[in-house]
Amino acid sequence: MSRNATTRARERIADLAGAGHDLVTFWTEAAEALAPAVPCHLTACFYTLDPASLLVTSHYQDGLPEIPAEWLAEEYLGDDFNKIADVARSPRGISTLHEATGGEPERSHRYRTAMREYGAGQEVVVALRTRPGDAWGCLGLYREVGARTFDDQELGLLRDVSAHLAEGARRALLIGEAADPEGPDAPGLVVLREDWSVESLTPGVERWLAELPDGDWEASNRLPSAVVAVAGQARRTADGAAPGEVAVARVLTASGRWVVLHGASLVSDGATRTAVIVEPAHPARIAPLLMAAYGLTEREQEVTRLVLQGESTTAIAEGMSVSPHTVQQHLKGVFEKTGVRSRGS
Repeated sequence: MSRNATTRARERIADLAGAGHDLVTFWTEAAEALAPAVPCHLTACFYTLDPASLLVTSHYQDGLPEIPAEWLAEEYLGDDFNKIADVARSPRGISTLHEATGGEPERSHRYRTAMREYGAGQEVVVALRTRPGDAWGCLGLYREVGARTFDDQELGLLRDVSAHLAEGARRALLIGEAADPEGPDAPGLVVLREDWSVESLTPGVERWLAELPDGDWEASNRLPSAVVAVAGQARRTADGAAPGEVAVARVLTASGRWVVLHGASLVSDGATRTAVIVEPAHPARIAPLLMAAYGLTEREQEVTRLVLQGESTTAIAEGMSVSPHTVQQHLKGVFEKTGVRSRGS
């Protein structure tokens, strides 16, 4: 892999993350940008994940429009090497099947039943995590049977661009959902021009704006402070090192309901606009705020996140390199501080 190919791929993916593409366009162009720098068999395989549970929510691969159900089910039913959720929660956030199996890929059930059928002998799985650490997706690249393994330079590039890929996917998901709202709790979208005036609003977003503190949109067209603050932070990223980064704020509405605001810069044709998405807060998105409010320690917060992802006490202990008793003590501290009596309460 040449240094020029690496640089071009890194710069192109950073630009794509901030361009405001829909998800399929983003995945397609990101795959094209990566191909010269990290050659692979067939095409890149992308997944979106629910950051809270690390469950797959969608799949995209040019040439394979629908992933076989049994392949995906096996990710969660059986034990195997290099599983998506395992890589997504791992400290490195990247793993090859070669290293995971000690150079013996045939030990992998997925290799024997799926990969080999398509002529693939090498696999690398990359967690697409934003800078705060939320996994919004995963990338899988493959090479033919007998091909060379992915080298350190290629793995380094994939690590470097993973946050840009995460932000691009996150942005595409948020803006896509808000631009085509369905139902009373659908997200709303506000698009601001460079002079901070409102360019467009999606139907129903006025209700969200009215619920935010100091929001008086219907009476005076004044945007709530939270919307302006998120837009300003998002605009700042347009000229920074991470143009695809999304600004986030969690806000308690006048009715006592939590909402999340996401701000993203949109750069096209030399003009910069800013999109702000307002949506009901998924429990996972306010969990860090609530855990901090209850005074949970970092270890207690880590245990809580893993419990919410469905991990057993034994698995949590192994992942944290502590004893099951220590995990139970952390859980006891969580229960005491939050007033919860057990995992099932």
